Amino acid sequence: MEVLAFVIGVLLMAVGLAVSIALHELGHLWPAKKFGVRVGQYMIGFGPTIWSRRIGETEYGFKAIPVGGYISMAGMYPPSPQAARRDGRAGGGFFATMVQDARDANDETLHGDDDPRVFYRLPVWKRIVVMLGGPVMNLLFAIVLFAILLSGIGVQTATTTVSSLSECVPATSSAACTASDPEAPSVAAGIEPGDTIVSIDGQPVADFAEASAIIRSSPGEALTIVVDRDGAEQSIMLTPATTQGQISADDGTTTTGEIGFAGISPAVEYVRQPIWAGPRMAAENVGAVAGIIWQLPVKVWETGVTLVTGGERDPNSPLSIVGAGRLSGEVAAADSPILNRVSGFLGLLASLNIALFVFNLIPLLPLDGGHIAVALWDGLKRAWAKLFRRPPPKPVDATKLVPITFAVFIALLVMGGILILADLFNPVQLL
Repeated sequence: MEVLAFVIGVLLMAVGLAVSIALHELGHLWPAKKFGVRVGQYMIGFGPTIWSRRIGETEYGFKAIPVGGYISMAGMYPPSPQAARRDGRAGGGFFATMVQDARDANDETLHGDDDPRVFYRLPVWKRIVVMLGGPVMNLLFAIVLFAILLSGIGVQTATTTVSSLSECVPATSSAACTASDPEAPSVAAGIEPGDTIVSIDGQPVADFAEASAIIRSSPGEALTIVVDRDGAEQSIMLTPATTQGQISADDGTTTTGEIGFAGISPAVEYVRQPIWAGPRMAAENVGAVAGIIWQLPVKVWETGVTLVTGGERDPNSPLSIVGAGRLSGEVAAADSPILNRVSGFLGLLASLNIALFVFNLIPLLPLDGGHIAVALWDGLKRAWAKLFRRPPPKPVDATKLVPITFAVFIALLVMGGILILADLFNPVQLL
């Protein structure tokens, strides 16, 4: 049964990833078509085509390797210079040949040098909108998933409803009750399972953490606790016992000292959060992922070291698609209520989309952020020429950056390979 649940979890993550990719490419496709750019293909995956259908001028389909996707827009770059068209690859060397290959592929999408329905002819702001569309769709999808998780399902919270009571004040937190142990203050006061704590000494409490903080800080002090029992409020006098425990300071340090003990265990329930909790969590995750992305090479190196040495892997290290699928399978196979597993899956998929959003904004080709950087550079050149009343410059020819693009691609390939191996042989463990 666990194996079946694990497989279902992996398949669900594969479907979730496919949806994420489809939305990402849709984020590029819709504004491109809206701005009049001719789009030849909208594909999910890479490699051989397993299914496709042409609707209008665009072919929609799926390819065999579901690890990404793309749309092919006409004229991503300006036409090749006439000299390059004449000379072709003669004497150009490896990188010059790559540049010319990119130009040739680009030229095949053009309907003449004056083709109006090409990407490079769009105003700078429209090019940025088209390239931002993909990452933004991942961000919006993550916000929706976090909203379902937090506002639809809720967050497991220790509530002010009493679940059970301790029978005594044990010598230590892990000790069992003995005949010589004093009765727990909650039992002595008459608190019952099912009671809901409304206030303590006139201070309303919203969750168990607030109630516990008051009790822990009041050892030996008589407290008036108002509880809701069967719809009616009752006042109960409770004096917390004095025990030794950990006291947390404002600076995060802890010390051992006297704390109050009542012997109350809270009921844990899913508490729905305000609708803005989803966007807030998405924003927090963007900051956290950005903190990892900028040091990605170091993180991947450290992951590779643990793979070779067999050391414990950092739980916050980056994951490959294999790692995300494996975690999803482990969540699905966990021995926990189904709602917990659904919440875990939604959180994983939302975090994956946040990672796609941040990663694609890196200003390096072939990532979306690289195309945005090219558009901004083109706009800057045009603004500079206009400021000094010079003739408009030629469009930026990004095919000249193919060698850099190739280097970035190789680096991503190597890092992805290391992460896949680490996720197979030294995976991140669920706590």
